Amino acid sequence: MKVLLVEPKYYTRYPPLGLLKLSTFHKNQGNEVRFVRGLVLVTDFYPDEVNITSLFTWSWEPVWECVQFYKSLFPRAHVRVGGIYASLMPEHAKKSGADEVFVGTDDALDSVIPDYDLVPEWKANLVFTSRGCIRKCKFCAVPALEPIKSARKSFGDLLDKRFNKVIFWDNNFFGTPNWREILDEIRERELTVDFNQGIDARLVTEDVAERLVGINISPIRMAYDTFNANFRRAMERAIRLLGEAGFRKRNMMVYVLHNFTDTPEDFFFRVRDLVNWGVVAYPMRFEPLQSLEKNKYVAKPNGWTVAHLNLIARARRVIGYGGAFPPYDGLRQKLNHASNFNDAFKLRPASDSGGRTEGAQADLIAMGEDHEFPSHRLRVRSKAA
Repeated sequence: MKVLLVEPKYYTRYPPLGLLKLSTFHKNQGNEVRFVRGLVLVTDFYPDEVNITSLFTWSWEPVWECVQFYKSLFPRAHVRVGGIYASLMPEHAKKSGADEVFVGTDDALDSVIPDYDLVPEWKANLVFTSRGCIRKCKFCAVPALEPIKSARKSFGDLLDKRFNKVIFWDNNFFGTPNWREILDEIRERELTVDFNQGIDARLVTEDVAERLVGINISPIRMAYDTFNANFRRAMERAIRLLGEAGFRKRNMMVYVLHNFTDTPEDFFFRVRDLVNWGVVAYPMRFEPLQSLEKNKYVAKPNGWTVAHLNLIARARRVIGYGGAFPPYDGLRQKLNHASNFNDAFKLRPASDSGGRTEGAQADLIAMGEDHEFPSHRLRVRSKAA
């Protein structure tokens, strides 16, 4: 059997984990595998099966293009679409013309080491030690993608020994029953790790912070999703405990969800909190789970407008760093002196037409850019299921 694996041409920093696992699975069955990105005129390989992955719902068009291209190129092949978009919007995905839409995850693939030889530029392990999440956040796709929770006690059999770094894609690592055993294994194997989906600040205790000591984590990711007293206390406590355990606060990046059920003022208060607590705030604009176009949704019932969202986007480019708001002294002062959202994020008027304006440059000088923040640490993740 010949199997063609296709990653559509959309932007992502990470390789298509599902396809890499499918490659290993099929090779173990004695099948021949070919991997391509985008629309490639393959002339020396006629597949029996074409598997096309998908990412976010607003990246559906490249998926449809691949379906139509490869069905035309290989009319006798069985064309299957899977991944995040396919799982969240299967009826829409069926309209692409695919012979099959695969929804969810495949248990048979969860125990397979990905075929990293397909992506020789990639140098880290991608691992799920658990599926599902204890939370039921309405903005999150996990309950739909992974409705059944499961957890492993060890992950060594998922590692490619060539790589010392492991990127964990667990949706809520400390919400699983075996996190202590997994941390012990990380320490024993002397691995560098990235809890890429973030640590739940509400679950950070003294025990958690102490058990993380000695593990090379960069950066520590968390999220400040809601502005209420309980979440605020949990967020502040998590930052304090991790700081007391020896983790550098400026290496903590906290995602700030906005344009959901919050208001612009809520967003301002949370960013101000984080900068005052000495950590990096990374704005995350909410997108509906079945959005077919990115950055079009505006939570008008909660007071959000296009102007508000544009202010945040411009402030990220001008007074932020890598799209984030690090705790510069100048930025902290600006936020603390602001009386509301508009005061906090407004910038000086533009006075020229090229690049950063004179007004923007003055704002940068006032903020005092701090180049201690490598840009690669401040990019937000995107993953394929």
